[in-house]
Amino acid sequence: MKRTLITQLLAATALTVAASADDRPNILFVMSDDHASRAIGVYESRLKDLNPTPNIDSFAKQGMVMENAFCNNAICTPSRASIMTGQYSYTNGVTGLNHPLKSGRHYLSKEFKNAGYQTAVIGKWHLKTRPENFDYYKVLPGQGSYNDPVFYESGKEEEEVQMIGHSSDCITDSAIAWLEQRDKTKPFFLKYHFKAPHAAFKPADRYKDYLKDVKIPEPASLYDHGNHGSLATVGHNGELRPLIGTSVSSRHAGGTLTRKWGGDTSLPEAQRTSNAYQEYMHLYLRCVKGIDDNFQRMVDYLKKENIYDNTVIIYTADQGFFLGEHDYTDKRWAYEESMRMPFIIRYPKSIKAGTRSDAIVENVDYGPTMLDFAGIKTPEYMHGKSFKHILETGEEPADWKKSAYYHYWFHMMHHYNPAHFAIRTKKHKLIMFYGARGVDTPDTPPAWELYDLSKDPFEMNNVYDNPEYAAVVADLKEQLKERRAFTKDDDPKLPINKIINEYWDYDDAAKQKAIAISNERASRPFVKPRGKKTKADEPAK
Repeated sequence: MKRTLITQLLAATALTVAASADDRPNILFVMSDDHASRAIGVYESRLKDLNPTPNIDSFAKQGMVMENAFCNNAICTPSRASIMTGQYSYTNGVTGLNHPLKSGRHYLSKEFKNAGYQTAVIGKWHLKTRPENFDYYKVLPGQGSYNDPVFYESGKEEEEVQMIGHSSDCITDSAIAWLEQRDKTKPFFLKYHFKAPHAAFKPADRYKDYLKDVKIPEPASLYDHGNHGSLATVGHNGELRPLIGTSVSSRHAGGTLTRKWGGDTSLPEAQRTSNAYQEYMHLYLRCVKGIDDNFQRMVDYLKKENIYDNTVIIYTADQGFFLGEHDYTDKRWAYEESMRMPFIIRYPKSIKAGTRSDAIVENVDYGPTMLDFAGIKTPEYMHGKSFKHILETGEEPADWKKSAYYHYWFHMMHHYNPAHFAIRTKKHKLIMFYGARGVDTPDTPPAWELYDLSKDPFEMNNVYDNPEYAAVVADLKEQLKERRAFTKDDDPKLPINKIINEYWDYDDAAKQKAIAISNERASRPFVKPRGKKTKADEPAK
């Protein structure tokens, strides 16, 4: 009799726990690769009239759009590591593409699993190690292929699994297949990650005529650079323009789009630049179209299963992307186009439809926010903070962060961007280029840039040397010191901090040294980077 009673009590307890688990929301974290917010209609950029993302826009109207979401290091691997760990790059050990996120630091999956969630990651992972801390994974090796992709899949460690079709379709097929067979007694945490629209763009064949006869609006800064940049990015008299930052035009010595898509070399440069830009953007937006349609397939599935309204759905990208602004391609810069991330969230049980917020949030805050929706406390080891309160009320707490921090460590690699760090408030952005990786001597000239975003949202006028902004510069430098101390980026063991300290005040003597460095750098023969790993700037272990 006692045993029967105990059995009944245990069964009742189990049912109570299951019911409690069922009440918790599912978490669906959808992330594309390099999907700039300007290529999402709801962000109302120059591309809005093209209607590039009708499905994502419809979804956005049902929830909240974050207007000031930023990554702290705009490259695929570091940004993904910050989301998985809730930590800035130097702490989590991933400052560049060649640093793996060790399995012991796959914190987000561990926290959800410990709380009773079923976990999976499907699509682009790009963190070197396999995501073995998830209950299930099916991920692309490295960048993966656009067409007929192969995957690493849990339970099949000795083989690669190939699918036939376009990656965006295959990833969605795989995500829906996992949802079909999941344990439906548990809430789920699913990371659903597209490869698209990462370069080199290869859209599905069905989109080959999408926007075919449409001229894509071109940014004015593709041709008119204004007073954008500094000694660090253009040189003293323009001598670094052929060396810094891959370009749409023929400007850069090592990476330009005109070589591939500019057309006849006898054409005027502006025409060749326009030709290259149009091809670049048509391919990019065709990849975006594939994402938008597949995202709707997922929404339709969730509705069919009657779990759409009990799922916190986030749509984002791992960073922004340059769409010709300032004659740049790729990302990496602390400028708005690459530092800014789209972030759209829907959860009708607590987030009001049709809302927007200009609160500053960073990718280190994404993990804590998702955990918070699941009722899980933010671990002390995470730098980020939950912004669930902002999402639910539209109000920023008095103690909420007033700035975003950025640090690009990968000096002059791949797309020829000098190393730099920055702080971004709602009104201003201050950037320091220190021009080195793993050494205590600058390779490219150190310099500072300041943009008044309230007057100059497209960052066309560097006002660092304007005496009217002296107080702003002083204040932002103090804030930068605090953020660098918090992230441990000011570690005296890092050789680059000798340069940073030397050029911090940037007096006339420092500026003259920087000019000499610029002239010397421009005098060297152009050499493509080799991608060697430099141990001197390794992150903390």
